[in-house]
Amino acid sequence: MRHMGDVLAGIHATWEFESDAVVIRFERGIRTPKLFQTLRERRVPHEALASVTLAPGKRGTVVLRAVPRPGADPLMEAAAGQLKEGCDPYRLVLPAERETLAEYYGDELRPLLTAGAEPADAFLVAAPEGPQSFKAYDGKASFDGRSEVTFHWSWSGASSEKWKAGDQTFSVRDLSGVEWRSPDVFDGYLRLLPRSGEPRPAQVDRDPAAVVFGLGYGPVHQSLPFAASVLAAIRGAARTAGALETERRGPVGVAERIRYLGELHRAGLVTDEEFTVKKAELLAEL
Repeated sequence: MRHMGDVLAGIHATWEFESDAVVIRFERGIRTPKLFQTLRERRVPHEALASVTLAPGKRGTVVLRAVPRPGADPLMEAAAGQLKEGCDPYRLVLPAERETLAEYYGDELRPLLTAGAEPADAFLVAAPEGPQSFKAYDGKASFDGRSEVTFHWSWSGASSEKWKAGDQTFSVRDLSGVEWRSPDVFDGYLRLLPRSGEPRPAQVDRDPAAVVFGLGYGPVHQSLPFAASVLAAIRGAARTAGALETERRGPVGVAERIRYLGELHRAGLVTDEEFTVKKAELLAEL
């Protein structure tokens, strides 16, 4: 952009244009979609965007929309196209009289989006941070923000299969992904997908690796950021483990291997005891 720090204020959100990113800040007013209020602020690097469009909106407005690259944003990956138009965090709605200004910023932004629609190799936009939890219809889902997801079943909503299995705790190391269905459609749910690929019950209400939404439980502004955070942790754990394995097989020094071991430890993927034992083994190689 020509002027780093330029701001374009719209309805429910403001875009700030930095030299390498667009920072989206959402309002917290009563009319602002709850998902936006939960997200608060998102920093979207230019490399995370495929394109930007400008089109007429409803009732005397125009819409400037940034289109994220596939695989760049864990929130949009988890949503899988299910978000309603009004809850799309990449849409900036402006009064029609600001169309010329919106067109200017769109034209300034387009040449900076060099990656195009090519899928991203890793998430480029941060997922919501910190521990999270929400009430589903048949239990409570909790995520420690780093390494473990827990489902605690409700006596009034959980199926007999879930009661029999008991409360569940999942390590992100053992998961390959998440499947989120919006509670705005019939039979919403969040299902955790095991890395082992073992078959799951066809009905999510009988699957101990899933919680069910409905009747006001598991709203989008709670369950979707939760799903995105878990998905980002899963991908991060897999990437770190893969990098460590690659380094172990290659001609690298002990110091590099200890550094990667430290990353796994800080990410909660290696216990204190495992870290101490393996570090001692590596130091013994010196």
